[in-house]
Amino acid sequence: MSRLNYHHLYYFWQVAQQGNLTQTAQKLHISQSALSFQIKQLEQALNVELFTRQGRKLQLTESGYHALNYANEIFKNGEELEQLLTSGTTLPSATIRIGMLSTISRNFIEQFIQPLLTQNDGRFSLQSMSQTGLLNALAELQLDMALTNIPVRGSNNDNWQSRVLARQPVAIIGPSGLDLTPVFDERYRHRRWVLPYGENPLRSAFDAFAAQYQLQPEVVAESDDMAMLRLLTRDTGALAVMPEVVVKDEIDSGELKNYMLLPNVYENFYAVTAKRRVVHPKLGMLIRPLN
Repeated sequence: MSRLNYHHLYYFWQVAQQGNLTQTAQKLHISQSALSFQIKQLEQALNVELFTRQGRKLQLTESGYHALNYANEIFKNGEELEQLLTSGTTLPSATIRIGMLSTISRNFIEQFIQPLLTQNDGRFSLQSMSQTGLLNALAELQLDMALTNIPVRGSNNDNWQSRVLARQPVAIIGPSGLDLTPVFDERYRHRRWVLPYGENPLRSAFDAFAAQYQLQPEVVAESDDMAMLRLLTRDTGALAVMPEVVVKDEIDSGELKNYMLLPNVYENFYAVTAKRRVVHPKLGMLIRPLN
């Protein structure tokens, strides 16, 4: 059985925030001696000293600082729990938990979470995992939403709500300064390539493009990770196939260039949520069409 008395912890939390025993006692409408006794009981139960006196002011000890950090989380979570159970809604300040496919573009993720970076009334967590992991975490209420570039398929589609956030054309990207044109011609035949790996829609689209133009690409590397493809084309001088958003920073700096778009080839980015009664109030702000 835990020795932690949460009633005593609450009094400690109030005093730690105020820094003054008398003022806190007045705020809580109890006597100063009763408040001091409650905190002394907490210290004795945990066998630690939480405060030292500096004149009329209480100073947290190292143990006190640790206890305050945990108390902040405990009572914040308690407030969220009370809101959830009594009204069926989550506080806007509650942590929003976002899962992301491990191979998805990090530039896209940063663009997506931009509204959260400019707000001071909450925080978010990002977790990277496989598509199966994302759906399992959503089903087990461990995530508020998942970001992926793979359509949700299978027999449990009725459990999910999937929305297209962005539809981005797929480009042939390479180092700046190459003698290439926006229309496919013979100059593309003598280049090395780094390509998406495996059963990837982008790879299938490129293979169809290559078959149409009877291109037999010299493939020097393959990867199912967009960040890895970005590094490979940057460091090998080879051409790569990816949405421009993956290498936005390198294109803006002039290090890489978009040479041509694959005709009628797009990558979709999806926001997936589980069908549930209680949703985070900031989901509506985030799930919006992106450019």
